Amino acid sequence: MINQSEQIEKLLKKPEWTTEERQWLLHFLENSDVPDLKEIMQGLFSEDLLNSKSIDPVISERLLNNIHQKISIKQKQEKTKRVRMWTWRMAAASVVGFLALSTFLWLKNNSKQPIAQMQVNNKKYKNDIQPGGNKAVLTLADGSTIVLEDAKNGVLTQQGNTKVIKQNGKLDYNSSGSGANKIMYNTISTPCGGQYRVELPDGSEVWLNAASSLRFPTAFTGKERRVEITGEVYFEVTKNKAMPFIVSVNGAEIQVLGTHFNVMAYNDEPMLKTTLLEGAVKFVKDGNYTMLKPGQQSQLTKSGQPKVVSDVNLTTVVAWKNGFFDFEGLDFETIARQLSRWYNVEVIYNRKIDDLFYAEIPKNTKLSDVLKALELTGKVHFEIEGTKIIVLP
Repeated sequence: MINQSEQIEKLLKKPEWTTEERQWLLHFLENSDVPDLKEIMQGLFSEDLLNSKSIDPVISERLLNNIHQKISIKQKQEKTKRVRMWTWRMAAASVVGFLALSTFLWLKNNSKQPIAQMQVNNKKYKNDIQPGGNKAVLTLADGSTIVLEDAKNGVLTQQGNTKVIKQNGKLDYNSSGSGANKIMYNTISTPCGGQYRVELPDGSEVWLNAASSLRFPTAFTGKERRVEITGEVYFEVTKNKAMPFIVSVNGAEIQVLGTHFNVMAYNDEPMLKTTLLEGAVKFVKDGNYTMLKPGQQSQLTKSGQPKVVSDVNLTTVVAWKNGFFDFEGLDFETIARQLSRWYNVEVIYNRKIDDLFYAEIPKNTKLSDVLKALELTGKVHFEIEGTKIIVLP
């Protein structure tokens, strides 16, 4: 029978893990005591330790690089001021993060003191925070509200000739199209830690990120389809040349016929960004307009004219909609704003962080694992106090 050490070593040599293997490793890491884990890690990664009572920086760096290679962590040299992290893929995220962190902490300290160090780290994250989910409040035309995460699937209400239907994290507006339809407006708002998806009466699909809102008519009539947003929203608009689709945001307008695009307009971000994935859009502000082509992004500062950036990484822009954080060369303050909105936390800085980070992490990861991932760069350290992330000196 293969023992635990042999099983872990076998897994680390494989390029990919099955669901059963991930579950086994996660169970082992969560239920084994620290001495067992230390012994296994020593056997796997510390050939140099056999002839050394402590780890000097050169040996430590060599061992750490070895571990990074085994768990697909890529790093840039420190002099570039960029911190390369790894890609966490779906359910394997917490497993890899915990495994790497445990080994890293042990290697960076004297071999006689690993247990105490790991205990200190556990205390740092004793107040863990779970990721956000499908949460939103729907405000109806009469001002009444429905908390969507508490509502059952099915028809929630009738707005004029339109039925409002909840379907597992998505809201559908199904208009009968019969008879006169009074124009009524609904607003869907997501809190920090919330996201939601809406299908509008014309079939257009809309995704709301955390701390965002969408105001829209329950039936589109007249010569245009106009909605208003705050925060970050992704659109896949149904084509209708006779009725252009217009998004009002922060005093500007985005005009489209049928297209896929993302709008990021949080008040705490330095600029409003409109990114086009498919089709064509016109960004209008104070009588001036900018035409966008697929792959382009309009950037509008709070006091300036819009500029157009080409060859934007579209995967990064819509990662949130696809269930990921994609930190592609981001400074920590930008990352912190994303974490703050998704985990509904405040970030307290005890020092400034100048490095840029690269990582892809599933949004369904608990906060402590995201912070452990960032800590593995060696450039930043945290602790969680209630609903606050503390950036340590």
